[in-house]
Amino acid sequence: MDVFAALASPVRRELTALLLDGPRPVNDLAAHFAMSRPSVSEHLKVLRDAGLVSEQRSGRQRIYRLEAGPLRELSEWLGPYERFWRERLSDLRELLDEEDDR
Repeated sequence: MDVFAALASPVRRELTALLLDGPRPVNDLAAHFAMSRPSVSEHLKVLRDAGLVSEQRSGRQRIYRLEAGPLRELSEWLGPYERFWRERLSDLRELLDEEDDR
């Protein structure tokens, strides 16, 4: 699955944010949402299929971990666009400063 499609959901973006601090069991992740644990598990499956998270079983628990690879690739792809917008905003700031000086 495409990383963009996986991150299109606010729930999945929140799940990735929760995993920034380290691996967490599914029950801990599910406690942050007003939805059933199976629904959270379905969102985690989408993230797993996109390679954004990995799953490890520990007894009866499933522990999820954020995977950096796809996020690094996404960041590298977005880098030129970020620079583009940063330059445009800098140009706009300069233009507005010139207008203020008049």
